[in-house]
Amino acid sequence: MILEKLKKTPSDLILLIIAAIGIIILLVINMVVFEPLANSGFFYGILDFEFAWTKDQILIIFTEWGGVGMALQANGVYWDFFYIIGYSVPLFALILLFTRKLSGKIVDIGLYISLTPLVAGIFDLVENVNLLIMLNDTPNFASFVPSIASITAFIKFGLLLVGAIFFLIVLVLTIIKRFKK
Repeated sequence: MILEKLKKTPSDLILLIIAAIGIIILLVINMVVFEPLANSGFFYGILDFEFAWTKDQILIIFTEWGGVGMALQANGVYWDFFYIIGYSVPLFALILLFTRKLSGKIVDIGLYISLTPLVAGIFDLVENVNLLIMLNDTPNFASFVPSIASITAFIKFGLLLVGAIFFLIVLVLTIIKRFKK
């Protein structure tokens, strides 16, 4: 079973390397693409777009962005496909790394929780496809497309929150375990 394999493989060194590579990807894309996009002066940002829920709200956002803003946001969504690697892989690797330092029931829980960032990445892929449908087929996209984007964004952020909280828990438990020795 895949969860049993996660108890031993990949090695701690491999986990650290892939976490480091993912974090570098995250930071570079954040600095080069998303930070300038967030400071582009538009009233509505990407989170407003992701959580617009309705076609009417999307069209309000697109009106404010205009053609230039929509092109910038589309570029951001394309970059987000790579950004998924930057957040999902490191969080997976770090949860797994610190979970394996512990013992007992929390290890079994951690093996499952380590998968939440990867599942979140899958929901982000679905979200991105729907965001691109709206950006590339305005105003002809189906009225359910914004709802799909918002639902998948909500699930993505929920899974990432669960993973991040669990990571903090296993990090603290690992530190406590180390100081007890």
